[in-house]
Amino acid sequence: MKQKDFVFNLCLLIFLNLLVKPFWMLGVDVGVQNSVGAESYGIYFSIFNFTMLFSMVLDMGTTNFNNRTIARNNQLLDKHLSGYIILRLLLAVCYFVALFAVALIIGYRGFQLELLFWIGLNQFLNAFLLYVRSNISALLMFKTDSVISVTDRLLMILFCGLLLWGNITDEPFRIEWFVWCQTAAYLITIAIALTIVLRKANLRRLHWNTAFFLVIIKKSLPYALITLLMACYYRIDSVMLERLLPRDIAAVQAGVYASAFRLLDALVMIAYLFSVILLPLFAKMLKQKEDVVPVVRTSFSFLFLFSVSAVVILYVYREPVIRLFYPEITESSVAVFRIIIFGLIPISMNYLFGTLLTANGSMKMLNITAAIGIVINVAVNLLLIPQMHACGSAVASFCTQFTVSVLQFLLALRIIGIPLKSLPWLRCLIFLAVLIPVTVLSTSVLHGHVVWSLLIVALFALMLGFATGLIDVRGMREFRMKN
Repeated sequence: MKQKDFVFNLCLLIFLNLLVKPFWMLGVDVGVQNSVGAESYGIYFSIFNFTMLFSMVLDMGTTNFNNRTIARNNQLLDKHLSGYIILRLLLAVCYFVALFAVALIIGYRGFQLELLFWIGLNQFLNAFLLYVRSNISALLMFKTDSVISVTDRLLMILFCGLLLWGNITDEPFRIEWFVWCQTAAYLITIAIALTIVLRKANLRRLHWNTAFFLVIIKKSLPYALITLLMACYYRIDSVMLERLLPRDIAAVQAGVYASAFRLLDALVMIAYLFSVILLPLFAKMLKQKEDVVPVVRTSFSFLFLFSVSAVVILYVYREPVIRLFYPEITESSVAVFRIIIFGLIPISMNYLFGTLLTANGSMKMLNITAAIGIVINVAVNLLLIPQMHACGSAVASFCTQFTVSVLQFLLALRIIGIPLKSLPWLRCLIFLAVLIPVTVLSTSVLHGHVVWSLLIVALFALMLGFATGLIDVRGMREFRMKN
C-alpha cells in the first residue's frame, strides 16, 4: 500500500475514536462521576489505578511482543495463537492472586474488595482484547482494527446511557453498575474480535505447551517490564494521593485529580492511536531495512500539531472547559488541570519515539528510562502531596513525562540514527509563535459558547498547520508501506 492508504487508515482510526471515545470519557464517564459524587468516584478511580499497577502480570509484555513478531512473520499466527490464549488465562490467575494479596496488605476491605474484583476482571478482559487486536493489526488489517477499537466503548455508552438517562430504574446510579456495564461490553467485543482472528488462523483446539510458555515469557520479559514501569509512573499518582492524605480528604482529592486527569487521558488516546499503526509498520520497515525517517518526520509533525494546539487552547480556556464538564467547579480542579494538561506534549512524543524504539527491540534502554521516570514520580509525589495535594501529583506527572520523553528522544536519535535536522524545528517554532498570541486574543474576540470558541480556535490551528508546512501533503508521498 502507498502512503495514501497509510494516511487513510490512520485518519479512519482517529475519526472513529474521536467520534466515540470523547463522548464516552467526557460524556458518560463525567455523567457517572456527577451522578455518584466525587467521593464514590474517587474510590473507584483509586482502585482502578491500583489494578493498573499489576497490569504487567496480565500481559507480561506479550501483546507488544506478539504484535512485533506477527507483523514480521504472519505465518506464525497459527503456531502461536493457542499457546498465547492458554498463557494469558494462567497469567490471569497470577494477577488476581497478586492483586488481592497486596490489596489486603494495604488495607482494602469490604466494598473496596468487591469493587476490586470486578475492576480486576475488566482489566483482564481489556488485556485479552488488546492481545486479540494485536493479531489483527499485525496482519495490517487496520480498517477492521479501527472498528473493533471503538466497539467496546460504543456498547458501554449504550449500557451506561440507558442507566443514566433512560429512566429504566428508579434507583440512583451506583458505581457498581458502571463497572458491570464495562464487563458486558468487553465480553461482547472479545467474542467479535476473536471470531475475526480465528478465521485467519488454523486453530482447532487449545494445546498445553509448557516449553512454548517458557520461551514466550522469557522473550516477552523486557516488554513486560516496560509495561509495569510505565503503568507505575502513569497511574501511581492517584493511589499515592488516596494513601498518603488523611482519610477525610483523600477520596475527595483523588476525585479532583481524576476530573483533571480524565481530560488529559481522553486526549492521550489520540496520540496512542498513532502507536497502534506505527508499531507494526516500524517493525516491518526496520526488518526490511527501509528508511523510517519520512515516517518519523510526518508523525512528529502531526503529533506536535495536535498536542501543542490542544495544550495551548485548553490552557487558555481552562476554566470554561472545566466548567463545561463539571457544573460544581472548584479552584482545585482548575489548578490541577492547568498543570497536568502540559503532560500531553511529552506523552505524545513518547508514543512516537518509544514506539520506534520498541519496534527496534531496544527494550533495555526503554526500561532504564522508565525506571528513572518512576524514581522521579515517587520522589516528587512524596515531596509535594502533603503540601499541594492533587496539584502535587499533577506536578509529579508532568516532571516524569517530560524527563522520559527527552530521554527517549535522545535514544531514538542515537540508536535508530534519526538526524536531528530531519525534524521540522523551524516550522514548529513559527507555529507556536503564531498560535499562542492568537489563542490568547481569541478570548477577547470570541464571546459565544465555549464549544464554538474552541472549535474556531482549533480550526485556526489546523489551518496554521497547513500554512506553516507542518502538515506537508507533498511529503506524504515519500512514504511506502508494503503489505
